[in-house]
Amino acid sequence: MNPVIPGTTLAIHPEQFPDAAVDLPATGISHAVLAGGCFWCVEAVYLNLEGVLAVTSGYAGGEPATANYEAVCTGTTGHAEVVDIEYDSNVISYGDLLKVFFSVAHDPTQKDRQGNDRGTQYRSAIFFQSEDEKAVAEAYMAQLESAGAFTAPIVTTLERLQQFFPGEAYHQNFARRNPHQGYIRAIAMPKVEKLIHAFPDKLKGDAG
Repeated sequence: MNPVIPGTTLAIHPEQFPDAAVDLPATGISHAVLAGGCFWCVEAVYLNLEGVLAVTSGYAGGEPATANYEAVCTGTTGHAEVVDIEYDSNVISYGDLLKVFFSVAHDPTQKDRQGNDRGTQYRSAIFFQSEDEKAVAEAYMAQLESAGAFTAPIVTTLERLQQFFPGEAYHQNFARRNPHQGYIRAIAMPKVEKLIHAFPDKLKGDAG
């Protein structure tokens, strides 16, 4: 077993995470929907990646009538806070997005929580849109388990995407618009800094 990296459940550094051995073919513009705790933080990470065209914070996993922040925060609607990532698969692959998801964007060993954010709305989940996406995600999680990437089991769920519900306007691009907000400084910015350190070759020119 690899030694734990202090303050995390990582047993290897993010830059040591393997590339996905199984990946989707490059087909141009695609979308990926991922849940990794507070969507402000996940969005902040992915906006810095070259090939990512847009990131929209929102909800998935529940019904349209309760796809709003007040309802989702009760943890009773079935939704997760998610990001819809629009990306150019000729520049960055689905497997690359998953590599960042597991190594930087969140902790996939925490069930129904991320840090002090607790509830099913903060679960770790991949909302797949095709059987091919599901197969890539399953294969990559198996890779990480084989590599001993974490000191605890991965608890990320694979859920078929029924519908993505965009979040309220005030949630969009929240971290960049509110860089001095306490939660952003404490939780989101360290993830961005980790991304910059681990994957400098994957960043946009204005990353940060």
